[in-house]
Amino acid sequence: MQPALRLALIIGCAVLGLFLPLLLGGTPAIYSAAVLIAIFAVMAYGLDTIVSDLGEVSLAHTVFFAIGAYATALLSTRAGLGPLGTLAGTVVVALLAAGILGLITLRLREFVFSLVTYAVAVVAITVAANWNFLGGSDGLRGIPAFELGFLGYRAQGDAELWPVAYALLLVTLYLMRSFRRSRLGQAAIMVHLNPRLATMSGIDPQRTRLQVFLFSAPITAAAGWLYAYQRAYVSADLLETYFLILMLTAVVLIGRRLLLGPLIGVAVVQIQEKFFSFGGYVDKIILGTVLILVLAYLPGGLVGMVQALREASRRVRDRDQTAFPAQTQTESIRKAGP
Repeated sequence: MQPALRLALIIGCAVLGLFLPLLLGGTPAIYSAAVLIAIFAVMAYGLDTIVSDLGEVSLAHTVFFAIGAYATALLSTRAGLGPLGTLAGTVVVALLAAGILGLITLRLREFVFSLVTYAVAVVAITVAANWNFLGGSDGLRGIPAFELGFLGYRAQGDAELWPVAYALLLVTLYLMRSFRRSRLGQAAIMVHLNPRLATMSGIDPQRTRLQVFLFSAPITAAAGWLYAYQRAYVSADLLETYFLILMLTAVVLIGRRLLLGPLIGVAVVQIQEKFFSFGGYVDKIILGTVLILVLAYLPGGLVGMVQALREASRRVRDRDQTAFPAQTQTESIRKAGP
């Protein structure tokens, strides 16, 4: 495909995506689902860089999601900053937290790394639920509506917030695509697949892992930034296991290292919960069960399953042609006619 045609196709799909909720009916429920899909997809992309590119499972990425939300709540309600100011503050705080957490945990690998990051998440939810500065168990309320005064833009509901959520999603997709084509992205894959070869090639595995961690944290935190405006309050429930399971499921359901994988994964989960719900607890059971089944039986995700079925079909077809070459040739001549 020609680069110009490809660019035009991408722009066309991006524009169509902006109007997709309206084309689907434009109801408040559809806009609410669209905003949440965009926010949670951005949240999942931050974790995707750790799972898919570094080969580690971080169980502390809910901490960055909560950091984004709490930083937004504090800066907007107590410092009076607008959305751009709270976004800048969110990125700074997320980078600081990721730097500290990364220096502590990234020396560890695999099971130990996951265990330590989970311990960090447990500590974080305890602190958030009991520290009065963060509102304790009641959380922080009174977050003002998303408003860009210099543009005269004010988001009173999900319909008005959708363009912001969609823009954040597009920026995240661009960053993910650029990252995986960058030297850092290539170095991360090499560190993941063959650390010894990476070291022999002049790549510092520890430094690379930390840089990827610093890249991923602000992405997940930015999702928390917008989620705070969408809910208008934040509390310790942002650190609940649900958000972690949602992120992990979105990353592995479709397939790893697929640009649209986390987005489609989140969309599948949210559509089920919003429009085909069986109740809050049952939906959580379904979500957890899906994650278990994918990890146990579909390590390559749904895309990997389709590829495996196609490969199996091809092998069967090749075997049949090898076993019955004369019959296959006769059938081909008969189909061709006189």
